[in-house]
Amino acid sequence: MSASPALKFSSDIERLQQINTIRNTSAAAQTKRAVDLLKQTRQALTAEQINEACYVDVKANKDVFDRLSNNFKVYYDGTRFFYKPKHDLKDKTQLLKLIQNFPEGIAVADLEDAYPSVDHDLKALKAAGDIWLVSNFGSAAEDMTYPNNHRAIKVDDDLKQLFRGIELPRDMIDIEKDLQKNGMKPATNTGKRRAQAQVHGISNKPEQKKKKHGISKRTKLTNSHLPELFKDLS
Repeated sequence: MSASPALKFSSDIERLQQINTIRNTSAAAQTKRAVDLLKQTRQALTAEQINEACYVDVKANKDVFDRLSNNFKVYYDGTRFFYKPKHDLKDKTQLLKLIQNFPEGIAVADLEDAYPSVDHDLKALKAAGDIWLVSNFGSAAEDMTYPNNHRAIKVDDDLKQLFRGIELPRDMIDIEKDLQKNGMKPATNTGKRRAQAQVHGISNKPEQKKKKHGISKRTKLTNSHLPELFKDLS
């Protein structure tokens, strides 16, 4: 009679130790682990499948089960758990269509969990000129996305002249106040920036520059001095 092969318990012991460590964490931590699994796989999983994949025993731990089934990022149909993104999108075509439905812009954070490759598709749409990705003031990240309307718009010359004849305030604070009066939120906060500069001992006075021909101190600052605004509308 041949001897039975020797059993190796090392890998099994490591797995059991990992299971024990996970199940001794808080219910909130275990719930997050299960939600992360659902987000990563984008599959409908039963409690048994979640347990097998990440060692969170949803069925045996009522607190974890209640937290997971009531999580705003999870849909539970009575048998399986699904990840629930804010926008149910599958691909780049659906992503572009959604952005086009929001001319006022949509937060990138609201799109990031739509599907795994959404960040790549946002960059591809930007490169193709189909959308804009814009950073908020003071942020290095691209926080908002807007549809880029490719339709050429013909602007009447009289309207251009009227726009260029509007006198603009010289101080940015006055411009910001005018925007707020008209129900718009300025992208800048000059008052706050100047106050911070004073705290750090930085002068708010603009750097003296050599006098240039053209616009002088006595010249009214109007939209006519901003011809680049119409470079694509001529």
